Amino acid sequence: MELYIDTANLDEIKRAHDMGVLDGVTTNPSLIAREGVAYEQRLAEICEVVSGPVSAEVIATDFEGMMAEARERAKIAPNIVIKLPVTPAGIRACKALSDEGTRCNMTLCFQAMQAWLAAKAGAFLISPFIGRLDDISTDGMDLIHQIRTIYDNYGFSTKLLAASIRHPRHMLDCALAGADVATVPFKVIDQLLKHPLTDVGLEKFLADYRAAFGS
Repeated sequence: MELYIDTANLDEIKRAHDMGVLDGVTTNPSLIAREGVAYEQRLAEICEVVSGPVSAEVIATDFEGMMAEARERAKIAPNIVIKLPVTPAGIRACKALSDEGTRCNMTLCFQAMQAWLAAKAGAFLISPFIGRLDDISTDGMDLIHQIRTIYDNYGFSTKLLAASIRHPRHMLDCALAGADVATVPFKVIDQLLKHPLTDVGLEKFLADYRAAFGS
């Protein structure tokens, strides 16, 4: 399972990149707006740090607007992936852009048939939001399992990217379900390395060393 970071914060991206485990980045207008920098500028800065896929979301909601924005975003760097919503206009734009050789990440997916249509339109990534489904008392992991089964049944090449991940249990469940990618905030990456027995064990090793050999 590939690991993407879901942020527009350069410091967090560099920290994850320096760990040697980062495969890509997802962003959205909300994340970039928090940074107080120009949209295209921050995307270009991210692409200078990360060589893997960097998702750049369009703002337009109509087909013509999506296509115009997507073509401009794609000029920023060769690793830009255009992020589109799974709406009728978004699916149409995904097909058109995919036919032109531009990779697309179809976002805001909340049911399996949206993912099926996105795959048929040639999407590079599909992004089901499991945390937001959990928020409305629906098991978001059910959607991951459904999409995995449909994609495997019919040999779709679209990668299943689990999004809206809130905690390490989501990550474990996604890995067991066969998600191709998981995108997470930096705090979740940090949490993946935390366990009290690791801390206790390390302190014991250090204490034993100091007792035997001094500081």
